[in-house]
Amino acid sequence: MLIDHAGLPAEELAQLTALVAGHPTLGHVVRGWAAERPPRLIVEVITQDEYTHDVILPYRDEIHLVYDTT
Repeated sequence: MLIDHAGLPAEELAQLTALVAGHPTLGHVVRGWAAERPPRLIVEVITQDEYTHDVILPYRDEIHLVYDTT
């Protein structure tokens, strides 16, 4: 599920929602964004507990994507 806190235009939000739907695991996140041109690499991983991590990647401009992974 994608939650838009940036107020993206509807068409861009639909495209991004479809893209991140293809990232069911952290491995998919890393490979998927690294394959983009230009590649987007993880800038930070924040450990919430032993099972949960927030994975942060740049998206565009000052907008970042945060994946809540377990």
